[in-house]
Amino acid sequence: MKNTMFYAYAAAIGLLGGMTSGLFGVGGGVVMVPAMMLLLGVDIKTAIGTSLAVIVPTAITGTAKHHFLGNLNWKVALALAPGAMLGGYYGAKLTRLIPAEDLKRYFGAFLVLVGLRLIFGR
Repeated sequence: MKNTMFYAYAAAIGLLGGMTSGLFGVGGGVVMVPAMMLLLGVDIKTAIGTSLAVIVPTAITGTAKHHFLGNLNWKVALALAPGAMLGGYYGAKLTRLIPAEDLKRYFGAFLVLVGLRLIFGR
């Protein structure tokens, strides 16, 4: 892939991932991981790690804007943070034990289940 196309795809993935992050609270895993795999040829484990690195500045920016809009409950955020950090650490550690092809299947099934729940759940 030519450098120009690589950066154009990366910019588009970043913009879409950032917008969905700010709008829905998702973007890294749901948008960026599959897009990096499809458009940039990145393997799933690298896409996951890269997405997590990119989501840090995205989350800071989105958090600041949602705080300004009054859409943030700091008590809930601070209560969730330790568990989320611990889960993030151990989730990343598990990627070492799960073959990439299995991880792709699990990720796809997770996205389908979440999507069905959002569409048909209450």
